[in-house]
Amino acid sequence: MSNEQTHPLHATDKNILDSLIVKETPEDFDLINLARLINRYDNFPGEIEMQDDIEKTLKFWKINKSDLFSMTRNLWSNSFRPTNTTKDLVGSGFDTSN
Repeated sequence: MSNEQTHPLHATDKNILDSLIVKETPEDFDLINLARLINRYDNFPGEIEMQDDIEKTLKFWKINKSDLFSMTRNLWSNSFRPTNTTKDLVGSGFDTSN
């Protein structure tokens, strides 16, 4: 019996990752999204295709996880705030209060 699981946000995350993997020059929001997906799927029991696509995206962008996290920490510390408050932010600390 396999212990591999499908993440509840797989469909949404797959769409986001598919849009990232083809970007030649990632924007700030793209970097944030990839870092968020890495955190979500790192050590997740399953989702090997997602994890492989994350690695392919890093390779395509010519950065490693350490560089990505350094870049995103810098973005957040310089008051980066997503201007897009859509469903794409599910699971990222999105404030759902009115």
